[in-house]
Amino acid sequence: MGRTVAPAVLLAFSVACTQPVLETRTTASRAILPDSLGYEVRPAQDPNGIGKYYQGRQIAHVMGHEGAGWLERADRGQEEGTDILLRELRLKPTDVVADLGAGTGYFTFRISPLVPRGKVLAVDIQPEMLEALRQTKARTNAANVQPVLGTVQSPNLPAKSVDLVLIVDAYHEFDHPREIMQAVRTALRPGGRVALVEYRAEDPNVAIKRIHKMSVAQARKEMEAVGLEYVQTIESLPQQHLLIFRKK
Repeated sequence: MGRTVAPAVLLAFSVACTQPVLETRTTASRAILPDSLGYEVRPAQDPNGIGKYYQGRQIAHVMGHEGAGWLERADRGQEEGTDILLRELRLKPTDVVADLGAGTGYFTFRISPLVPRGKVLAVDIQPEMLEALRQTKARTNAANVQPVLGTVQSPNLPAKSVDLVLIVDAYHEFDHPREIMQAVRTALRPGGRVALVEYRAEDPNVAIKRIHKMSVAQARKEMEAVGLEYVQTIESLPQQHLLIFRKK
């Protein structure tokens, strides 16, 4: 696997996401009117955000590769209902799946055996994450896994090449969400789907900072803004929404 992450670093990343109640806020200046793409730039209301807003939502800071161990924590499967999520995706053996914001490949290598005649495109913008992913690919002989280095504005996926794009707890950190999702829409085959997984903002019992959560209404607003059609919300996961969108 990739580099070992010190316990203190893991704790820092855990705390960064999971302090739910006392969120420090700075005093915001008068908001700048959104531009034609839905963006605003103004002082951060929450110090865990970058001071950039999309469709009224403040974008969160990206978790760096130093927190890779947090993605592979032993209790993640139980906490997030990983097996339930994989079942709800209803994958076909021939599907081409893009794991967008793949990180170390936690979901990539669980999807790989479910699409034996397809492939998994593991997309991340951090070379260190992809290096850890490559090491796991070599160790597990996952021949249908293909690491892809994306950018903050594009996942670098070919047009009409993907059946499903899975985004787990990453979309709220994209600092160019509109451009990324426009590129995702282009990469989807006709009828292709986006599976967006985010912690439920509507549920105060989900012990995650608000900036790391999304509501169904906000998610729909942002996906529909780039021409993705809402299909359904699946609420079988312990703490997260699973929202399905489709290319029209």
